[in-house]
Amino acid sequence: MARILILYSTTDGQTLRICQRLQAVVQPLGHEATVLPIDQSAQVDLAGFDKIVVGASIRYGKHSPIVFEFARRNQALLDTKPNAFFTVNVVARKPEKNEPATNPYMRKFLKLSAWTPRELGVFAGKIDYPKYDTVDRMVIRFIMWMTKGPTQPDAVVEFTDWAKVEAFGHVVAQMQ
Repeated sequence: MARILILYSTTDGQTLRICQRLQAVVQPLGHEATVLPIDQSAQVDLAGFDKIVVGASIRYGKHSPIVFEFARRNQALLDTKPNAFFTVNVVARKPEKNEPATNPYMRKFLKLSAWTPRELGVFAGKIDYPKYDTVDRMVIRFIMWMTKGPTQPDAVVEFTDWAKVEAFGHVVAQMQ
């Protein structure tokens, strides 16, 4: 079967958890899956993998610049392989913003990136106020207040639809 590289850029760890769930879905299907932080991608032979998946979180409305740099630097190679990209953001908790065509961060990524991924996914993330430093907690609570999300300072709310993540894992497993 295929050797799959799953790269991630995460702020608070939820994107890593999603990548690990993707790995748990594809491995029983006979695939070998390696999960690595995207900043370690230069240390592996990307050409040695049959499929490449990139997952990236959003913080304050932006993907990490390293995600765009990876896409720019590796666009030619990515275009020769089955590949996928997914974004993780709390905006995706809303049904009208949880698909690639309707999620503002996915649309922004596709507009700004040199890479046009073959498969796209959007997953809602997690709010974990106790884990944030004071400034992040205040800013994120304000954003949640404006968007009618949870604002209790001790709230931990996971919005990720794990069945949707697993379905995406099956898409990854079947990519050709």
